[in-house]
Amino acid sequence: MKTTLIKRLAPALLGLASVFAAGAAERPNILVIITDDLGYGDVGFNGATDIRTPNLDALAADGTTFNAAYNVHPFCGPSRAGLMTGRHPHKFGSQFNLPTSYLSGGLGVPVEETFISKTLQQAGYFTGVVGKWHLGETAQYHPHNRGFDEFYGFLNGGHDYFPESFAPAYERQRKNGLKKAIGGYLHPLEYNGKEVQETEYITDGLSREAVNFINKAGEKKDQPFFLYLAYNAPHSPMQAKQEDMDQFPEIKDKKRKVYAGMVYAVDRGVKRVVEALKATDQFDNTLIVFLSDNGGKPKLGASNTPLRGEKGSALEGGTRTPMLFHWPNKVAAGKSFKHPVSTLDFYPTFAALAGADIPASKQLDGKDIWQSLQDGTSPRAGEMLYVMRHRNGFSEVSGRKDNWKIVNVTGNKWQLFDIEKDIGETTDLSKQYPNVLREMVADMEIWSWQHAEPKWFHIHQEGVHWREKAMPRFHETFNIKQ
Repeated sequence: MKTTLIKRLAPALLGLASVFAAGAAERPNILVIITDDLGYGDVGFNGATDIRTPNLDALAADGTTFNAAYNVHPFCGPSRAGLMTGRHPHKFGSQFNLPTSYLSGGLGVPVEETFISKTLQQAGYFTGVVGKWHLGETAQYHPHNRGFDEFYGFLNGGHDYFPESFAPAYERQRKNGLKKAIGGYLHPLEYNGKEVQETEYITDGLSREAVNFINKAGEKKDQPFFLYLAYNAPHSPMQAKQEDMDQFPEIKDKKRKVYAGMVYAVDRGVKRVVEALKATDQFDNTLIVFLSDNGGKPKLGASNTPLRGEKGSALEGGTRTPMLFHWPNKVAAGKSFKHPVSTLDFYPTFAALAGADIPASKQLDGKDIWQSLQDGTSPRAGEMLYVMRHRNGFSEVSGRKDNWKIVNVTGNKWQLFDIEKDIGETTDLSKQYPNVLREMVADMEIWSWQHAEPKWFHIHQEGVHWREKAMPRFHETFNIKQ
């Protein structure tokens, strides 16, 4: 009886298996290339005229660019925490960068927050991170325990670029018995938990390791990959190769020239990565996402033109990022997506493309934007995107809903902009549309009720100020004094 039943069901079971197999074969590789402190106007596809990025521009021309893409926070650590968790970092106490000591005081993004890497890994993806981590440095927060099979890079928030300089400096300090005080920017990089001696300019070394990962992934014919390529360029220290700076003889400003060289090195690396994808026959089934973690710093050579503000600010220049999606025959070529999207959206979007099960207990603040991207419609019509950065005694805040944006960067004055018509935030419309302002401020105040107390502060004095000033003082932040 059982044998007969099995024979009758066999064709159906085989058909079902073929459906699942086809679905698995169609799952894309996902490659996220994130830069550090790249200005909004510092790539060709976003309007740069003095810095040339031909390889990124080629991806943009054959893919879709985003006119209104936002990070969840205006500086490094919280921005990356939001991307990896799909949640506002304020909700789990990660509003500040981790402490500056090399081991970050044993702190990190709470392990209760399942990273997108873990979700993809559990769905059968081969996962890797190359470059900057900045989400926790002790064992429980290490990339290997957050869903990554491979890790090459550094765990803290930055690194010097030339090994011929940082390696001897590290050895001198180590031999002098100052190991605990050695800055993280000098430490050896690591590969899967073991220190390695990098011999190339860091940006080139990271590009090389990304290629190595892609080559390894190419050998896994039935397994898609997720690679998070986190360049630390063009973050300080401002160190560029002479041959890269020589590409820009017309740039006379020294800071801008060094910065341009650092961006150019990233673009060269993107070329190597794309060539590796093509050589391993993975290019056509790879979704490539390119962006920056926050705005640039003009005093170090960056430009956020035409935006107002910079890294650290709740203004557009702090969180609005140049961004592109590229996937042949799946993402429209030569298009620009105008509606607001967030790095919070990566988690649900990637999971859906991968056919991955999101844990039932996992809370998400982002949207699956894939269908909206195909249709050209807004994935969050009538809904808010929020930004908050705490300062000494007050908080910079902003919120965007459709074409409207509210801003309070002084702690005591709200402004309202039609951000679609006024990308530079020049004309305050709060007096003409007071009801729009009040409604959006009230929405943002309710959002703030969900926040947790910070689990750490970047430097000790920030924690002192937080307590002395009785922060976060939301009763003042959301008081409209127009």
